[in-house]
Amino acid sequence: MVRIQRGKLLAFCLCVMATVFLLITLQVVVELGKFEGKKFKSSHLKDGHAQTEAEPLHLHPFINREGLALNREKALAADGFPIMLWWSPLTGETGRLGQCGADACFFTINRTYLHHHRTKAFLFYGTDFSIDSLPLPRKAHHDWALFHEESPKNNYKLFHQPVITLFNYTATFSRHSHLPLTTQYLEGTEVLTSLRYLVPLRSKNHLRKSLAPLVYVQSDCDPPSDRDSYVRELMTYIEVDSYGECLRNKPLPPQLSNPASMDADGFYRILAQYKFILAFENAVCNDYITEKLWRPLKLGVVPVYYGSPSIADWLPSNRSAILVSEFSHPRELASYIRALDQDDRRYQAYIEWKLKGEISNQRLLTALRERKWGVQDVKQDNYIDAFECMVCTKVWDNIRLREKGLPPKRWQADVTHLSCPEPTVFAFSPLVPRRRSLREMWIPSFQQSKKEARALR
Repeated sequence: MVRIQRGKLLAFCLCVMATVFLLITLQVVVELGKFEGKKFKSSHLKDGHAQTEAEPLHLHPFINREGLALNREKALAADGFPIMLWWSPLTGETGRLGQCGADACFFTINRTYLHHHRTKAFLFYGTDFSIDSLPLPRKAHHDWALFHEESPKNNYKLFHQPVITLFNYTATFSRHSHLPLTTQYLEGTEVLTSLRYLVPLRSKNHLRKSLAPLVYVQSDCDPPSDRDSYVRELMTYIEVDSYGECLRNKPLPPQLSNPASMDADGFYRILAQYKFILAFENAVCNDYITEKLWRPLKLGVVPVYYGSPSIADWLPSNRSAILVSEFSHPRELASYIRALDQDDRRYQAYIEWKLKGEISNQRLLTALRERKWGVQDVKQDNYIDAFECMVCTKVWDNIRLREKGLPPKRWQADVTHLSCPEPTVFAFSPLVPRRRSLREMWIPSFQQSKKEARALR
């Protein structure tokens, strides 16, 4: 009896093991079938761009507009659209089909598309532009587009005729650019006319017992504009509170000592207490205007401005800033500021436009109204979106012209799209020693960039 029971148990175990083995075998066969199916599908889709399949596809980190979602199969389908190749990996995107109105283009940083027959344009970020790494030889149907919103000190080569004229389309701080970024640091008219941070003049006069009439906040020392030399000389004629790393004589509260706090509410409140802010750009170029100008205008403080020679074209009113260029020496500027500081009526004239909420500069109003991008506005495209779509649209325009048997329209940048003279240094008095510093390198750097620009051509 015991033997019979053991035999039945052994038979049962063998049956269970056989069943499990069959199930596992069936699962393996199914999975292998799926794998072979995928492999066949993948090999069937390959068209010479297999490398793109392995690249991850993700959304544009800057994008606000609605894009066309891409899976791997759709990435390969980009063959049906013009390819815009970011030669500078600014966006970090390996593939995205971007919608620009009725047109769509495939945007990527993947350089394997260099010789693709549908690659129509190369996009360059100015700071990263290098003559040692270019998509050469350049083909006749390849457009080059430049995006450069930053200081000229980042790449002087772009500011010479042999280089800037390489580009068909530009987005720069110049008003003459195909996509002007002159107002890139200004959100809109509302922040200019806002009285949120305005400190009444009576309070400012009282605060003058502990504060200087002028405030200076810079941590990028000795730039091409040589602003620190000017401010150092100005300090010998009038009191200046300096909070930044450059010429610092007054500390900020610990919680505001980080440069990232420059746009913090607490930092704004400190600056708003002053009557005048030294608003000096790091470079002197037409239309190169940064937050150095717009910040004091937002806060209700009179900017003492040095930078863009064309600044008068962009001020909210004809009496809203003091222009350093109108004074032959810091001594004269100090005398003028001291006179305004002691005369409420004359000082008030510089902030009258803000108190009334009136911006009389039609050029500024038009530029803000007509620009196709926004600043810190999630409801609008940002300027990178607008730049990409500008190039995409122009490429499509020429595609449609060719389809009609018409010659394409040729676009080309010129020297007005980035206009900056050679840097200079201030030399006010032999009594002020010339310090050897970064400022000594800007002129040789500019001259060297000119030679490199000629060599590139």
